[in-house]
Amino acid sequence: MSELASKNCVPCRGGVPPLAGKELEVVAKEVPQWRVVDGHHLTRAFKFPDFRQALAFVNRVGELAEGQGHHPDILLSWGKAEITTWTHAINGLTESDFILAAKIDKL
Repeated sequence: MSELASKNCVPCRGGVPPLAGKELEVVAKEVPQWRVVDGHHLTRAFKFPDFRQALAFVNRVGELAEGQGHHPDILLSWGKAEITTWTHAINGLTESDFILAAKIDKL
């Protein structure tokens, strides 16, 4: 399990470059079930046997995100929840996006 899950998200105020290149590749390996899209955001789809379980998962993700102060986009449909995250302040990825992903993986 990734040690990222033991860290906390850090608010980004901007002015820092997004993760890229080798640095991005290394941290992406910590959450292998997530897909880095265009070096800009992380996404992962979760499947469930019904709507109720997908909704319960989304609610847990929402509580986690609120506690971390780092809020992903969440798409909920019957038997599926898709999570997409990036750091809006820099319009790219930071370590906090990967921390959130690792924490979601533990739910």
